[in-house]
Amino acid sequence: MSAATIELPLEQLINLEKIKKKKINIAIFGHGNVGSHLVNQIISSKEEISRRRDLELNIFAIANSKTLLLQQNGLTKNWIQEKTVSGKEYTPEEVISFAKKNNLQNLILVDNTADSGFVQNYLAFVENGFHLVSSNKIANTLDLNFYKELRQKLISKKRQYLYETNVGAGLPLIDTIKLLHLSGENITRIRGVFSGSLSYIFNTFSEEDRTFSSVLKSAINKEFTEPDPREDLCGNDVGRKLLILARELDLHNEFADISIQNLIPKDLRKVSKEEFLERLNELDIPFQIKKKNQSKDSVFRYVADLHGDLSKETGALLDVSLVSVSKNSMLGALKGSDSIFEIYTESYGDNPIVIQGAGAGAAVTARGVFGDILRISDKD
Repeated sequence: MSAATIELPLEQLINLEKIKKKKINIAIFGHGNVGSHLVNQIISSKEEISRRRDLELNIFAIANSKTLLLQQNGLTKNWIQEKTVSGKEYTPEEVISFAKKNNLQNLILVDNTADSGFVQNYLAFVENGFHLVSSNKIANTLDLNFYKELRQKLISKKRQYLYETNVGAGLPLIDTIKLLHLSGENITRIRGVFSGSLSYIFNTFSEEDRTFSSVLKSAINKEFTEPDPREDLCGNDVGRKLLILARELDLHNEFADISIQNLIPKDLRKVSKEEFLERLNELDIPFQIKKKNQSKDSVFRYVADLHGDLSKETGALLDVSLVSVSKNSMLGALKGSDSIFEIYTESYGDNPIVIQGAGAGAAVTARGVFGDILRISDKD
């Protein structure tokens, strides 16, 4: 006797297919350049990801520093207009409460802000079941006590925290360093050009017969720099990236341990952004003198360097400075706005592992954040 065949109505089959898909509920804080690119990338890719990976990506919360929009069934392509109309003042706890009230599972918090205050909410989100994805570097560069407390909380709650875009935009750098370190490889030095904006500025200034201010204006117009380019020129952002890599190697360094060369003249450091932008030409003569005095066939690079005895928790030296390098070196051959990272290890000797690629741009960074979301989604 043959087995009976049960045929289900088409509508029932579609509903069963929906049930199989894992729904990932995402709360995004920060929708400036990176955040808005990310939201649009997710919305435009949802159907393809659903088809290929059996994942349903649902952005149920979108917020900036002023207002929040909550949508249980997810944002649409008109999310900007919807948030303008329906966004309300909020506290981060309201996002947690909304997720609980609506029994949302597979939760991911995405931090695309540059807000030092907001990272203090990470612990509460993890406590309430959220994984973390962040392009915001601050949580990884606060004091070591917070750094360790956050990781202990993640372990106890079995949550993940991914931040590949903290260094190198979308390049697979942090993952590579983690794998090398965890496998027991002795990393002896990490050096490179960590800033896509400063890469573009000094690659262009070194090769072209232009004033420094004109090159800087080009970088600003291309949106390679922060709105106030002093945030790039002061070197603190590169310093934070270097500290993040040091801590990936279990080194006990604080931000104050980093020697950073500030490229902004002292009398321009505390003026308003508007005044600074009006006085950019004051940078021209000092940088032209530097250019004239460097040796032939050399170019400027703003280099971060983690060196010293990296086998000891407190043996590392962290330096960030403008240096002249040979055009024929790997650093000297850098073009455009690329970043480059040289990872020296005991096994590889004098031949470093080199990771190079696009180091600036909101779309590139957003794509890297998106990748971290998908990595968590596949594992959760």
